[in-house]
Amino acid sequence: MVSSTEYGSHTWELSLTVDHQHGGVEKEQVLQVTGDLHVGGLMLKLVEKIKIAQDWSDYAFWWEQKNCWLLKTHWTLDKYGVQADAKLIFTAQHKMLRLRLPNMKTVRLKVSFSSMVFRAVSDICKILNIRRSEELSLLKQSEGTLKKKKKKDKNSKEPATEDILNLSNSPVSSGLPANAGLYSKTMTPVYDPVSGSPASSTITWFSDGSSTEQNCSILALGHFTCSPEMLAEMYQPRTLADKAKLNAGWLDSSRSLMEQGVGEEDLLLLRFKYYTFFDLNPKYDAVRINQLYEQARWAILLEEIDCTEEEMLIFAALQAYHVSKLSLSSETQDSICESEVDEVEAALSNLEVTLEGGNKSNILEDITDIPKLADNLKLVRPKKLALKAIKTYWFVFRDTSISYFKNKESAQGEPVEKLNLKGCEVVPDVNVAAKKFGIKLLIPVADGMNEVYLRCDNEDQYARWMAACVLASKGKTMADSSYQLEVQKILSFLQMKNWTMSSQAASEPENVDMKPECFVSPRYTKKFKSKQLTARILEAHQNVSQMSLVEAKLRFIQAWQSLPEFGLSYYVVRFKGSKKDDVLGVSYNRLIRIDMATGDPITTWRFSSMKQWNVNWEIRQVAIEFDQNVSIAFTCQSANCKIIHEYIGGYIFLSTRSKDHNETLDEELFHKLTGGQE
Repeated sequence: MVSSTEYGSHTWELSLTVDHQHGGVEKEQVLQVTGDLHVGGLMLKLVEKIKIAQDWSDYAFWWEQKNCWLLKTHWTLDKYGVQADAKLIFTAQHKMLRLRLPNMKTVRLKVSFSSMVFRAVSDICKILNIRRSEELSLLKQSEGTLKKKKKKDKNSKEPATEDILNLSNSPVSSGLPANAGLYSKTMTPVYDPVSGSPASSTITWFSDGSSTEQNCSILALGHFTCSPEMLAEMYQPRTLADKAKLNAGWLDSSRSLMEQGVGEEDLLLLRFKYYTFFDLNPKYDAVRINQLYEQARWAILLEEIDCTEEEMLIFAALQAYHVSKLSLSSETQDSICESEVDEVEAALSNLEVTLEGGNKSNILEDITDIPKLADNLKLVRPKKLALKAIKTYWFVFRDTSISYFKNKESAQGEPVEKLNLKGCEVVPDVNVAAKKFGIKLLIPVADGMNEVYLRCDNEDQYARWMAACVLASKGKTMADSSYQLEVQKILSFLQMKNWTMSSQAASEPENVDMKPECFVSPRYTKKFKSKQLTARILEAHQNVSQMSLVEAKLRFIQAWQSLPEFGLSYYVVRFKGSKKDDVLGVSYNRLIRIDMATGDPITTWRFSSMKQWNVNWEIRQVAIEFDQNVSIAFTCQSANCKIIHEYIGGYIFLSTRSKDHNETLDEELFHKLTGGQE
C-alpha cells in the first residue's frame, strides 16, 4: 500500500492535451497533481512525461471551458481555480494567421494568440514595417458583409488563398524578440520620398531571402486593380445600417485572439481603425502610405464613403494615371536608382506632407493680432422658413463666431444674427465646373441642428471662409497656425477639380489603354459609357499629371480626408428614452446622432466637452456626460457596446500623442482608457 503522505487525499487526476506533431506519442495525457502545484511545475511534469525533445518555450496552457490562457506560471492551480474537470491544452502561443491588408493582398505570418490584440497588432506592424501601429486593428468580416459573395461563389474557393505572401520567417513572426534598435530614429527603414521605393540598405529589414525585394515592393508599391465584375461581387453598403455592419467586427484590443474565437490559419482584416494619421513621412512610411491610400481607394470604389461625381473623377485620375501606371512602369525603377535625395532636402520636403503642425514663423503676429474676415456672402435659408431663399448680407467672422448685417455700413450696429460655430458640423457644397462654392453649417441648438448655407463668389473667398469655419467648429480661431495650412489644402483640392480639357486628351480617348470602370464606383459605371468615362478621367488627369508616385498617393489621402463623411464609423444605437433606432457616427473629435431614415445629423457632441463616460455592462448601455449638464445614454444594436467604448477611449488616447515622445507608446494608458471592466 502507498502511504497517505506519498499519495494523499489532496492529489487528483488532471487531463491534459498536448498540441504536437509527433505521431508516436499520445496527445492525451493524465497527470496526478495537487492544488498547490504552480503552473510552471505542471509544465515541467508534462514535458518530462511525454519525453519529446523540442523547444517548449513558446508553449502555454489554454483552459478551454474558461476561454483563457494560464500565463502566470507562478500561480498555483488552486489560485486559477483549476479542478479535475478542467480541460487544459498545452499549445504554442504563436500560430499562423492570414491577414488581408488594405491593398487586398493576403499575408501569412506567425502571430501571438496569447497577447492582447493591441500588442499583437504592434508585432504585426513591425513585420510589415508600418509605423504607428496604434492607428490599426484587426477586423472580423461580419456575416452580413459576406452574404452577397457566398451567393455568387458557392462552389468556388476563395481566390485570395491562391496568392498569399508568406512572411512566417520574420524574426518577430517566429515569436523571437524584435531587435530593440529596430524602431529607433537612427535605424528606421528608409524609403525614397519621391518614388516610395525602399533604399538598398533597408532591404535587409525584411529577411535575407531572394524574394525580399519583391515582398518589400508588394507592401510599399503593390496595387491591385480588380475587374468591374469582381467589384460588383464585393459588398457595397447602400444605407447607413449597411455601413454600420462594416464596423461590427472589430476585435477587442484588451483580449487575446484565442479568447475571441480566432483559430489558427483564420483570415482577419488588418485595417486603419482610427482616422488620425500621426506624422506621415514619405521617408519612413512608404508601406503605411501605400496601405492607407489603398484603404481610401477601396472605401471610395465600394461606396463606403460618399463623394460627388467631380470628386470621383479626381480619385479616378489619381489612381489610373499615377499609382497604377507608375507602379508598373520601368521608368519608376530607373528613377529609384537615379534619385539620391539629400537628407536636408528630404526633411524639408517632408514638412510639406506631414499632417501635424504648421508654419510657426508667425507666432508673435498670431499672439498680438486677432484676424477677422469681412465680406459680402449670400445666405441661403431652407424654404420652410418664411424668408427669401437667397439674400446677400455683409458677413463678419471673428474668433469662432459669424455675424451678418444688412450691409457694410450697418456693421457697427447690432447684427441680424450671430452664429456661434463651436461644435458645429461643416459640410462643403462645391461644384467647381458650375462655379458653385457653398458651405453648409449645421449649428447645435437646444432641439437639434440649425441649418445655415453660405454661398461664396470664388475659390479664394471659399477657401478662406471654409478654413475659418472648420477651425471654429473645433474651437480654434484664425490666429491658429494651422489656418493658412487649411486654406492651402482647400485651394489645392479645388485646383485638382478645376480641369480644362486638352485637345490631345479629348481627341484620342480610345487610344488610351485603360478600363475606366476599374477606377470608379459601380454607380458611375452605370451612369456613363466607357468612352465617356475615359474622356472625363483624362480631363481630370490634366491637373495631376506632374506628380510623383508618393505625392499622388498623399494627394489621394488628402482628398479623401476632405470628404464630409471622412473618418466617421457608423453604429446603429437606441438612445435612452427613444422608441426608434438612430445611427451614431464616431469620429476622431466628436459623436454625431444621425436620423437613420434621412441621413441628416440631429445632434453633435464634441470630445473636448466630454467630462466622463462609462458602460453599464449588465444592460450594455454607454453613458456619457458633457459640459453644461448634458448627458446621453444609448445601447448599441449593431455591435458590442465595448467597440464604441474602445473607439471613444482610443481617440482620446491618440490625442495625447506628441512628437516629443513619438517613439514610445503608453500601452498602459491605452488599456486604462479603452479596456473597461465587464
